[in-house]
Amino acid sequence: MSGLVTPHGSDALKPLLLEGEARDAEAQRAQSLPRITISSREAGDLFMLGIGGFTPLEGFMGHDDWRGVCDDMRLASGLFWPIPITLSTDEATADTISEGSDVALYDAERDEILATMTVNEKYRIDKAHECEQVFRTADEEHPGVKMVMAQGAVNLGGPVRVLSQGGFPEKYPGLYMTPAQTRAAFEERGWKTVAAFQTRNPMHRSHEYLVRIAIEVCDGVLIHSLLGKLKPGDIPAEVRTKAISALIDNYLRPETIIQSGYPLDMRYAGPREALLHAVFRQNYGCSHLIVGRDHAGVGDYYGPFDAHHIFDEIPEGAIQTRPLKLDWTFWSHKVGGMASLRTCPGSDEDRVLLSGSKLRKLLSENQHVQDEFSRPEVLEILRRYYQGLEDHERVEVKVTGHSAR
Repeated sequence: MSGLVTPHGSDALKPLLLEGEARDAEAQRAQSLPRITISSREAGDLFMLGIGGFTPLEGFMGHDDWRGVCDDMRLASGLFWPIPITLSTDEATADTISEGSDVALYDAERDEILATMTVNEKYRIDKAHECEQVFRTADEEHPGVKMVMAQGAVNLGGPVRVLSQGGFPEKYPGLYMTPAQTRAAFEERGWKTVAAFQTRNPMHRSHEYLVRIAIEVCDGVLIHSLLGKLKPGDIPAEVRTKAISALIDNYLRPETIIQSGYPLDMRYAGPREALLHAVFRQNYGCSHLIVGRDHAGVGDYYGPFDAHHIFDEIPEGAIQTRPLKLDWTFWSHKVGGMASLRTCPGSDEDRVLLSGSKLRKLLSENQHVQDEFSRPEVLEILRRYYQGLEDHERVEVKVTGHSAR
């Protein structure tokens, strides 16, 4: 019997992805169904439903689940869930759909039908209310709020039958893994306690230090990269995972680490997203989630440790995956090594602290970055990426200049 945490709200994973003849038959049937075009965020949620990452959900939420999740972080059944998983469409399209009928969910970007859905419910929501509850703001400068406010006027709720993984297995061979695959990998290594390290950025020495702490208290660490869409300015998954591999290969024991990726888009929901990360990491088999400074945050919408505090506010036993709450980490000249605000005396002058925007500026301008901030192998990969951006921009400017004359 596995010693790993059980899936959330279930004794077993509940993947909704059809395979083999069942998939072929449903894909054929989907061709004759009305199409609903879905957003990138909705597609990512659909892929997670397909692979069992959102166990035990059976599809997109109806009104009662939406309201319960927004207001109390609970489904209508009482099961803990921190962020609404919803699908929307415009009013005109919704008027053509009868409750109880089936539709095909279409990804215009990939020109592919990703799933079929039985529309059990059509309902409207107060978008501003969802944003205030989930993001703690209705400011449309917040990228998550902007996504919600751009949704269609009508939500559709009902079960789905997923037909695709969106090309992620082919695009990221050996990196993209389903919850069933990570659980099998953990069991093969004999791991029972596994800490997930959530990242949408390359790993610098502060991140490396967090992983080292987790390795000391758990059997292994899953470095789990988001493979879906990010906000402008974030590092693409291909570059990020290559930099992480360089760090693992040179500075960590590979037998204690598994690097993988998952297909969601970022919501930038700060504390609530930290809880969602814990929920689906439980499905991936992780007993712990590393929660550092400003987890899943953006701008100054959240306090640096709000994602720590929210785990203390949820009911006991709501989720099995527990947070490893770790402070802001950095290189300390005073102690001559990596440290945190909790362990290190001194002032900011004694610490190597770089913001993401400052680091991007230094790299794009090919300026020196202190070795104490990031490993040289990681910096080399990032420098090549930023240099490529600069070269592309110069070409764009040149082409635009010629065409304007």
